[in-house]
This record gives sequence, structure tokens and C-alpha cells, in this order.
Amino acid sequence: MSHAPHSEFHLVSHHLCPYVQRAVIVLTEKKIDHRRTYIDLANKPDWFVARSPLGRTPLLEIGDAVVFESQVIAEYLDEITGGALHPRDPLAKARCRSWIEFGSETLNAIAGFYNAKTPDAFAEKTAGLRAKFEHIEREIDGPWFAGENFTMIDGVWGTVFRYFDVFDAISDFGVLDGLGAVAAWRAKIAGRHSVKSAVTDDYRERLTAFLKARDAHLSALIGK
Repeated sequence: MSHAPHSEFHLVSHHLCPYVQRAVIVLTEKKIDHRRTYIDLANKPDWFVARSPLGRTPLLEIGDAVVFESQVIAEYLDEITGGALHPRDPLAKARCRSWIEFGSETLNAIAGFYNAKTPDAFAEKTAGLRAKFEHIEREIDGPWFAGENFTMIDGVWGTVFRYFDVFDAISDFGVLDGLGAVAAWRAKIAGRHSVKSAVTDDYRERLTAFLKARDAHLSALIGK
């Protein structure tokens, strides 16, 4: 299989972006050497704007080539290296890919949750977020999502659960209450080195500051 040397891989990143974390988890799982540059998406460098058609992170530069969109990057990295981070059975793989997409929708629901302006809007977004986890509760095989092996979907949902490490420190919003399979899966993922190391050491402080600055209902609860 022919591809660029790993030393040519450059991942353009943002400190809080969960989609960047997806790529980093695969890079770590596959032991792929790379360099990483963190940018400010509120003040995008000209070189990034010129290279990124969608203006989003992550962006993977391989020599002169560019690959964008996190799941495309993750799948590419998986395909060019030995071993697979998806189940081998085509239907099982398709099922995991479907629930990866559901993970992206859950991240959208999380953004709605922390951006809700009023108590009523916040309650509505909390209920919608809770419904997402009720759906996936019924799909987890255990101990990982698809059984005995860590696969790409586990890393994707690790980026989802990382938000709750911070949310839980603010208050008990009841989003995950009573969901035993989700709780066990979350704990299993939290211990995975690739997931733990996918963010910088100051991630929690950065996310807390970001949430506090949103001028939203959740923002007012921080520090109370």
C-alpha cells in the first residue's frame, strides 16, 4: 500500500473541537507519527483559509495534498495502516458507521444544550439530549460498543462523553441517569489511552471558560 510517509502528516487542530479528537484518537491508536498545529477558529490564519475549503478543523495535510472532514480523515488513516478500527463484517461495519453519524447528531444536540438562552429552552434541549442517549443505550453490546474490541465508534463517543466530564462538575442535569449500559461504556472508554490523550492538559479549563462565555443559561450556572 503506497502512501505518504507518516512524518509528512500535519493535523491542523483546535483545542476544543471534538472532531479533531476523532482524528487524534485514530492517529494514536495506529501509532502514526504526525505534527499538530492548533489554530484559533475565531481568527483563522490566511494559510488555513487558503487550504481549508470548509474553513473547519480538522484538516490533514499529507505533503501537498489536503484531506478534510473528520470522519474522512479517520477512515483514510485507518485504511492506510495495518489492522482495522471497524468490525470486519460489512453489516457490523455499516451499523457502527451509522451510529458514528448519530454521534455527530448528538454533538449537535450538545451544542444546542450549552447554547440555550432561557430556562425553558434549556429544559427542551436537555430532554432532546437525553433522548439521544436513550436511543444508543439499547445498541451497546458491551464492553465496547460492538463487543470485545475497541473500534472507531468508541473513540467518537469518547469525544461526546468528554463534555459530560465538565457538565457533571457544574450540576446534575439528569441526562445520563439510569442508563446503565451507557455508564459502563463511558467508563470503559474513559480509560483508553488514545481517548484520554486526545486533548491538551488544559482542556477542562478551556471548555469551562468557553461555556462560561456563551451568555447562555448554562453559563449562569457555572461557579454557582
